[in-house]
Formats: sequence, C-alpha cells, structure tokens
Amino acid sequence: MVYFDHNATTPLIPEAQSAWMEAAQQWFANPSSPHRLGARAANALDQARERLAAILGCHALDIVWTSGATESNNQVLHHAAAVLAKDQEVWISAMEHPCVLLTAAHLFPGRHRLLPVSREGVVQCEALETLAKSSKPGWVIVMAANNETGVVQPWKNVSAWCAERKVLFHCDAAQWLGKLPAEGLGQCDFVSGCAHKFGGPKGVGFLKCPHQGIVHPLLRGGSQEEGRRAGTENVAGALALVRALEVAEESLKPPSHRAAAARLFRDEFESELRARCPGIEGVGQSTERLWNTSAVLMPEADCQQRWVVRLDREGFAVSTGSACASGREKPSHVLRAMGYSDAEAARMLRFSSGRGTTREDWQQLLAAVIKIAESSQQRVTTSSS
Repeated sequence: MVYFDHNATTPLIPEAQSAWMEAAQQWFANPSSPHRLGARAANALDQARERLAAILGCHALDIVWTSGATESNNQVLHHAAAVLAKDQEVWISAMEHPCVLLTAAHLFPGRHRLLPVSREGVVQCEALETLAKSSKPGWVIVMAANNETGVVQPWKNVSAWCAERKVLFHCDAAQWLGKLPAEGLGQCDFVSGCAHKFGGPKGVGFLKCPHQGIVHPLLRGGSQEEGRRAGTENVAGALALVRALEVAEESLKPPSHRAAAARLFRDEFESELRARCPGIEGVGQSTERLWNTSAVLMPEADCQQRWVVRLDREGFAVSTGSACASGREKPSHVLRAMGYSDAEAARMLRFSSGRGTTREDWQQLLAAVIKIAESSQQRVTTSSS
C-alpha cells in the first residue's frame, strides 16, 4: 500500500521510535515522584521542554505537554472563556479544524465570528480591519496551514496585527510543523501541535502559552505542568515528539532541499492529472501551499468515497479531507468557506505525501487515477449508448 494520507497521521520514524524506547526504559518513573528515579524522569522532561522551546523560539516554561492538538486547542478556548469579558468576541478563521470551531461555538455562543477566506482558501486579513471598525476582538485564532487543502495562511501577519492591538492570538500549527520551518511560531501568544503529524507517536502534543500569569487548566487534578495541565506527563512521548521534530527541521535545511524536490513531484502529478483527466479541478493550487498536499475535485460522475475505495483497491491510501470528520454527511466546511457548492465539495480528494514519498510513488498514483477515470468514463459511455 502506497500511503498518501500523511496529513491525517504519519508513520513513526525510526529516530522517534528509538527516543521513545530509550525514554520508556530509562525514565519510566512518574516525574512527580520525590525519589531519584522520579527526579531523573522530570529532568528528562525538562530537557525535552528546552529543546522544543529552542525550535519554536520561546521560553522553556511556555511549553505545556498535552495529549495532542485537539486537547491543546480546547484548552486555549477554555482559558479564553475564563479570562475574556462577557462582551468580548473570539474571531476565528472559517477553515479552522472542527476541534476549534465546535469548541468555540460551545463556549462562545453568539460571541464568535468567522473570518472569511478567498476562493483560494486564504484568510482575508482585510476582514480584520473591516470588523475592527465596529468592534474589537478579545482573541483571534488562525491556523498556520490548512489540513484539507494545504493552503498556507498569513499567520505571521495576523500575529503582528494582534500584537499591535494587544489582542491575544492563537495559531494551530499541527499541519505546519515538520513541513515548514518552525521559526517564528514562538512569537505567537498560543501555539498548538501534535507529534503524529510529523513522524512522532500518537497521543502526545504541546501547547505553547505564556509562562507568566495564570493559564486556566482544561484538566484538573494534580499540579503538573505548573498547574496548567493535570495528569502524569507522557515522558517517552514528549522525548519522541521532540526528536521527530528535530529530524524534520534538519530535513528542511539546505543543502537537503527535500521539500523542494517533494513539491516538484507533487506539481508534476497535478499538471499531468489536469492534462489527462478533463473535469478534474485543483483546489487552492494557485497560491502558496504545503509542499506535500494536493486537493482536487474529481469528475462529477463519481463521489469521493467511491474514489477512495477504488484507489484503495489499487494500493493507494488517500483521504477525503479531515480525518477527524470522516463519516460525516455534510460536505467539507473548508470548501464551503472557499465558496464551493456542496455538490462540488462532495467530490474532493486529498493526496498528502511524506518525506519518504518518491517521484515514482506520485507517478504510480497518477496512473491509478487515470485508470479509474478512464474506466468510469467507459461505463458512462456504454450506459448512455
């Protein structure tokens, strides 16, 4: 099976597996325990915190270990609900992950606004200025890169806009990390990420938040993580997360150019696909995207689920969009925000590669898509004759 669903989750890389195994064997004790073994586990956890902070460019105490980006995003909104005045709004891009949109709707009913996006799937910074003429947000949330389309968002500009107006800013960087350099993310007030999006294990993530002042915990119980997140920390998971991100960051530095080559393979696939398969439309392909992601609308005659099944039979694992929203009946909210109709959104497939995906893998995927498309067209022609 050739794997083209890295935006949903990535395989565990050897370096992260080794880091996890070493930590599980050497620092197995509870880091809150008072004995020497507990102290060693706590020291290993703190070292991991320092290494992650160095990558992001923030203070080590800004890092809170969590179970993943969903928990981190929930904690941000939980904290916002505790500190914002009752008349303050939260402004959120219309393409955020469901864990942000649904939590905001729950905690801020009638007090959250969706920031519009362009047809290409880019958050419109002009909308911030327009809305600011009549009101001021208490919080702004914009992801770094979209999980369904791969479209890169202007999070640096939004962060600067918020800083000038002393508005708190949160950036969900789950898809950005490991694919583009993490430099600059530490300047955001809040940042979320999770290991399994860049070669680490599932079930561990982080929240970057200000270490000065109170951050209201989502989980209550013990006083772990400076009172910001209760529960015994996943020491092995944290060490594996950091090691996976370090490996990813190294792969993005010259002279590797691995990301540039991977983008070329993806672009070749899209160009040939458009030429060989009339009726296929690219999504967000005229703007900056993650190098690994290709979102396309398949021909009108076939639904996305049918394509997923057929490609699976041909030996390719692909996706229809957000893995956390699989099985839903409603079309993608991301494509809706971009102005696509429900019928169009129901035809979207997402192909997302990894650092080990080769040009041959993309070409084999192309051949499989063309084969299925030609077979579908033949059936349509036969049934209409």
